[in-house]
Amino acid sequence: MTQLPHFPPRFPVEEFRARLSALRTTMARRNVDLLIVNQHEHMDYFAGYAPTAAMYQAVLIPLDGEPVAVIRALDASVFSEASWLTDYVAFADEEDPIEVASETIINRGHGGSAIGVERDSYFLTVNRAAALERFLPNAKFVDFSDIMWEMRQVKSPLELACLQVAADICDRAMMAGFDAAQAGVNEREVLVAMIAAALHNGADNAQLVQLVSGPRSASLHGALGNRTLAEGDIVHAEPVPHFRGYTSRMMRPKSIGAPTDEQLGTAETMIRIQDQQFSAMKPGADAKEVDSILREGMLTAGLCDRYTNVTGYTLGLKYPPRTSDFTRVFLADSDWKLEQNQVFHMYTGAGGMAFSETVVVTLEGGKRLTQIERKLFY
Repeated sequence: MTQLPHFPPRFPVEEFRARLSALRTTMARRNVDLLIVNQHEHMDYFAGYAPTAAMYQAVLIPLDGEPVAVIRALDASVFSEASWLTDYVAFADEEDPIEVASETIINRGHGGSAIGVERDSYFLTVNRAAALERFLPNAKFVDFSDIMWEMRQVKSPLELACLQVAADICDRAMMAGFDAAQAGVNEREVLVAMIAAALHNGADNAQLVQLVSGPRSASLHGALGNRTLAEGDIVHAEPVPHFRGYTSRMMRPKSIGAPTDEQLGTAETMIRIQDQQFSAMKPGADAKEVDSILREGMLTAGLCDRYTNVTGYTLGLKYPPRTSDFTRVFLADSDWKLEQNQVFHMYTGAGGMAFSETVVVTLEGGKRLTQIERKLFY
């Protein structure tokens, strides 16, 4: 039987209460009496519960008093097991969850209050927002966009521990996949090896790996094919495991058979430029300057004619439908400064190969949480 690695403890109630206190400070500053939280990452961050997307669910957070969740009755046992909150209203599947949430707001005395809504939530559709306004005609709705995304940028020690576990899973999955990636092996068998290693080591999601090979190795978001690996192929792999909702990521290439001198040179140049970028990732650094090291370095080295994509983006607590968090990105015009204990997925690619790491901002510069060797494997 495979022995699972040691995992960090669960988040204590004290950490949830500290998050809630910080949120309420912002609510008070924006004159919000009640906040409707329905983006799943934010529900998990403040309540410890992330529902499925089958039906609308939310957590109602008043400026004073205990929050109340509005949840699907089918999920009541999951909520009770996962959340530190105890107060909830459960609705049956034939009920309208928006109407139930609105009735709960009225019954709790907030029918005429200033109510904060996440207008940037993936789960507050136009129809749902209109229904809330229809059911709560006396409420004043206040836009609460961006705020909770921003609040989650700097990670606590336990959050970093979860991200480290996810990074360790990346390392183990990548090596398992590369051990399996040989000439004559179907690329799906490589994926099977990576997924098995990830699940054995604690991953809690199913969509675990991006994997393409051969002529499609530069398609970083390409769908899985059905190729049999052959000499001269480049295999591109990117494990994206989640651990308790926290995701780390990493990209590596493997050459099937000996790589060319040009491929080795391209890989070494990318790694050198990216390492320089990581070194600059200190608190207070300008994001656009950190981006420039990689972006301009790749162009100057002649590894690409244009560089149109970001060179990094936010990592942390993440749920579908969005697979990446672009709350903070590294672009040539990024106007923000790095903070200690922010975590990013930093990546680059050229010549059908890509390298990336999960990186945490420290006083000494960017520290890699993903740890396997940075090279073109073969």
